[in-house]
Amino acid sequence: MYNGIGLQTARGSGTNGYAQSNTFFVKPRPRSTTSGGGPGRPHRPLPPDAAGADGGGMRKPNKEILEHDRKRQVELKLLVLRDALEEHGYTEDEIEERVAEARKAAEAEAAAAVAAEEAGSGRGAGRPPLPVRGLDLSWPRRR
Repeated sequence: MYNGIGLQTARGSGTNGYAQSNTFFVKPRPRSTTSGGGPGRPHRPLPPDAAGADGGGMRKPNKEILEHDRKRQVELKLLVLRDALEEHGYTEDEIEERVAEARKAAEAEAAAAVAAEEAGSGRGAGRPPLPVRGLDLSWPRRR
């Protein structure tokens, strides 16, 4: 036994008797009114880069990642088109020509979508509102 910790003897314990301290144990700090972050006490404010510009909690998506995802979607559509044309028996030159035309059209469509998204990037932009069918707003309901 060392400093009152561990076994007096390792015989019959199935261990070698080596005692270790628990390094993951967090000692409770004394309570004070100035420190924050504990239960029932005020929390520290988030750093400015962790929250959105309006203090929401959602950050703006990275434009480069969104652009890369759009390019991946375009290439996926082109690959599906190429496979379909190969199955229909088109020659390699015809396939290349049609895929090039489809690529130009898809890139133009993606550029238009980006421009429309940038134009409507103000407050409230995003998904269109859901359609309301048969919603009766009269409250309370009278019979």
